[in-house]
Amino acid sequence: MEKCIGVISVNNSVDNKFGSLCRHRPPYMLPIGGRYRLIDFAISNLVNHGVRNIAIYTGDKIRSTMDHLGDGKPWDLNRRFSGLFLFPPVYDERYKLPYSDIAQYHSTEIFFEQVKEKYVFIANPLIIAKLNISQAFKYFLESGADITMVYNKRYDPFGEFINVENMHIDKEGRLIDIGMNLGTQKSFNHYLEMLFMKKDLFLEIIRETIESGEAHYFKEALLARKDRYKINTYEFKGHVDYIRDIKTYYEANFNLLKKDVSMELFFEGGTIYTKTKDEPSTLYKETANVQNSLIANGCVIEGNVDSSIIFRGVKIGKNAIVKNSILMQKSVVEDGAIIVNSILDKQAKVRKGASIAGSPLMPYVVEKYAEVTKD
Repeated sequence: MEKCIGVISVNNSVDNKFGSLCRHRPPYMLPIGGRYRLIDFAISNLVNHGVRNIAIYTGDKIRSTMDHLGDGKPWDLNRRFSGLFLFPPVYDERYKLPYSDIAQYHSTEIFFEQVKEKYVFIANPLIIAKLNISQAFKYFLESGADITMVYNKRYDPFGEFINVENMHIDKEGRLIDIGMNLGTQKSFNHYLEMLFMKKDLFLEIIRETIESGEAHYFKEALLARKDRYKINTYEFKGHVDYIRDIKTYYEANFNLLKKDVSMELFFEGGTIYTKTKDEPSTLYKETANVQNSLIANGCVIEGNVDSSIIFRGVKIGKNAIVKNSILMQKSVVEDGAIIVNSILDKQAKVRKGASIAGSPLMPYVVEKYAEVTKD
């Protein structure tokens, strides 16, 4: 995998689907699992498979990205040569769309020209999948394809994945086209927005597209050339979380309470690394009652916690009830407060005796630094 450079990129248009949770952070920086950020999974998986050059296109809300990733030390990417490269968005009148990934890639062409790697692996950090990148890369090389795209076969009889990208392939596994899943079939091939290709071909497509103006996004440009190149596919058969709105973000967190999912994501194929903080162990008082929950360090628990995700430094008071909820870093739940099917952003407070409740389909969100008081 030393022959391959990792590229992590996400469409900024999804920001508005997360409400106040993404008012000051990009979606890939959303906290998950008590101590991680979504992007940690993509970076860690690349590093665990030997990728030593990783380019991240940050989008415009860059402060939280810089604070969390820094120089890449937690992932052993703070290197003199190669390592972690962060590219903020480029605003240029030559490009019709400032957030077009084609425009962003074109603005950093010199970076790709100077690195020694001959291949590119592109991934979307909002899709969590513990792909064996080394195995998939080997398949790509041995197949002789120009491009290999990764998909997951979804069984979806109840239409939970409507408007998700549906990859159409022939019997030999070659790409026919990519459309949208409309729920007319019980199963479909979900394109995971991961692909391998030769670096020279990657740059060629970018330059051609900038010159012609035929597309704003790399996927559009690639599909316009599907008959010119040999594009095959690779099936990923493991667990996949596609975070595209508040509901799917909420569900992805609670999937980590399932043993098979947590074992696959955190233990198979290498560790998930993240920015570390020095916190003491969580203190469980005599009045605490906790079950089926994921709780990080530095918390003080005096109340009742059931089936919830609790981040670092959270305080839960006596007789408080927290159920099916996500409490982010340093949020506070005072005595007697009730929180059900809710998400508390960082340093949010629910005052004594107050109650909030959402539903699994639409969790109640308390934004960063906000306070909820008793009526």
